[in-house]
Amino acid sequence: MSQQTADKANVVKRTPRGTDVSTKRRLSKARRHFRLRKKISGTPERPRLVVNRSSRHIHVQLIDDLAGHTLASASSIEADVRALDGDKKAVSTKVGELIAARAKAAGVEAVVFDRGGNNYSGRIAALADAAREGGLTF
Repeated sequence: MSQQTADKANVVKRTPRGTDVSTKRRLSKARRHFRLRKKISGTPERPRLVVNRSSRHIHVQLIDDLAGHTLASASSIEADVRALDGDKKAVSTKVGELIAARAKAAGVEAVVFDRGGNNYSGRIAALADAAREGGLTF
């Protein structure tokens, strides 16, 4: 066998990225989030309110991008939220109220909303509405 034929035999074929549904969905969400992040950034006066959503939980953080600090956070994993009865939308509403209260305690009135590549509907919209009702300005 010649050297060229041996080199071709040792080549590992790379599977194309994003061929299965879950990988395609994850990559699409990351693409949307990067596109969104080009336009918005958190400052000390208006930190970025970032929402991370999984199938079971929702997490939200107030981030000052210039200093690289998290000013406040809330999550559906916390004990007082976890004890809540109801659907995931009700839990998201409670997390929105929590982040609004913690932002007020940190001295934050206005934020820039970063939906994290998610659609602004359902749990994301419920969280945002609850944060607005809690006193945050988007």
